[in-house]
Amino acid sequence: MTKQPSFILYITDQHRADYLGCYGHPILKTPNIDALAANGVAHDRFYVACPVCMPNRASLMTCRMPSSHGVRMNGIPLARQHVTFVDLLREAGYDTALIGKSHLQTFSGLPPLPSFPEARDGYHESASQAVRHDVTAENYNSEDPAFWREADATVPTPFYGFDHVELVTYHGDRVGGDYKRWLRNHRADADSLIGAENQLPHDYACPQAVRTAVPAELYSTTYIAERAEAWLQGRKDKDRPFFLMVSWPDPHHPFNPPGKYWDMYNPAEFPVPNAFDTPGWTPPPHVAAVRAARHAGTANLSGMEAIGCSAREAQEAQALTCGMITMIDDAVGRVQTALAASGKAADTVTMFTTDHGDHLGDHRMLFKGAEHYEQVTRVPFIWSDPGGASGLRRDDIGQTLDIGTTILERARIEPADGMQGRDLNTPGREHAFMQFAAQTNLPGSDLPASVFTIRDARHRLSMFQGVEWGELYDLQTDPSEFENLWDDPAHAHTRASLIERLARASFAHIDTVPTPVSRA
Repeated sequence: MTKQPSFILYITDQHRADYLGCYGHPILKTPNIDALAANGVAHDRFYVACPVCMPNRASLMTCRMPSSHGVRMNGIPLARQHVTFVDLLREAGYDTALIGKSHLQTFSGLPPLPSFPEARDGYHESASQAVRHDVTAENYNSEDPAFWREADATVPTPFYGFDHVELVTYHGDRVGGDYKRWLRNHRADADSLIGAENQLPHDYACPQAVRTAVPAELYSTTYIAERAEAWLQGRKDKDRPFFLMVSWPDPHHPFNPPGKYWDMYNPAEFPVPNAFDTPGWTPPPHVAAVRAARHAGTANLSGMEAIGCSAREAQEAQALTCGMITMIDDAVGRVQTALAASGKAADTVTMFTTDHGDHLGDHRMLFKGAEHYEQVTRVPFIWSDPGGASGLRRDDIGQTLDIGTTILERARIEPADGMQGRDLNTPGREHAFMQFAAQTNLPGSDLPASVFTIRDARHRLSMFQGVEWGELYDLQTDPSEFENLWDDPAHAHTRASLIERLARASFAHIDTVPTPVSRA
């Protein structure tokens, strides 16, 4: 490949690293994604910047940490003044397209939790917060359900650098955006197929197991593949390089693979997570609180944050997740076939990643939250470059914010000042640094759910705002993260060293823009 390459980035939602065939899953079949790894480089120690959707997707786009781009937690739109790597590709002459999920803006239509008031009594709204912002303005409502009630609604472009946008919002079969219009055009009775209230009969007990009545050929995964195929077909007679993001909202819960994908995997064939066979394990306080809430019947089983689960529920969640992933793998195969038919495959770098993982029964939990276990923070990243290595595994550390920087380097485009990612084709990071915050409190407390984590080649250390305890694990001797060494005197030196690394990582990611305009 001698000319400027094109790029396709496949991205899923809530898809942990070990749930692909090429990452060692013993049951799940993903031949099309495996083919990307066989023809490229698979990163085995790849971590998020934040283990929830909006902050990590903002880090992907801006190549910056949450503390720098401002999307500290779900519910804060990415401010338009931030330059994305897609902006830079577009300015360099690339055609840019997003088909599927964005989640750079809010899409629930719900107000923030009561602990985040819009304004305080006695203050003018524009001065109620320490930083003036415009993220409540109309140009941040493109993913809101109210925006899509208009029959002719389309996303205004450029949208964070994308000139072509076909949007899918939310999760499960209740997704909206351009997809909902497409679905209703195909089925006049579409609304009677959607949601748990219209689901087909089943005997699964797992929370948020929904046997959707939407047929596979009309499900959002199919729509995204179809529209990506169509966009690539339109590339045949065009010479301009392109960047295409193909973004699926699955396998995020609810667990609702459609059609044949529901029955594709038998829960009984999946192993019971080893936390159910480790009676001496004492979970840290926030994990104990998650599990206690489930036992007490107070857990929010229809929500987004971590909940406790039984062994059988874990097996069901794993099987249904694999059904959704196999459907995505089939969709990847369709898009790859369309890429080949377009005549652009020899000039196109293809990538695969996700925004964070899911416990899926490990540590007796489902979903994700303030628990920074490997199942939630480690994600797949595959880089398949026709001009590069094939069949290679890398075990040095990379992170989500490095993806855009690597794309820019491959395209020979300078990153913007203040971007914090690094080129993944150079030697890796010494450690991954992760930041997490949420609108809810840390489970079991009235303190903010604010967590900073450092993960090096051997250890994981997590510190929590406002508490004296923390977490320290040696993943070489304890890969399941059961033995918390935080208070172990024998590991005091390791703890101190990692806390120092955490402090240095915080310094290294302090914002450096805007740059000075004068000497003062």
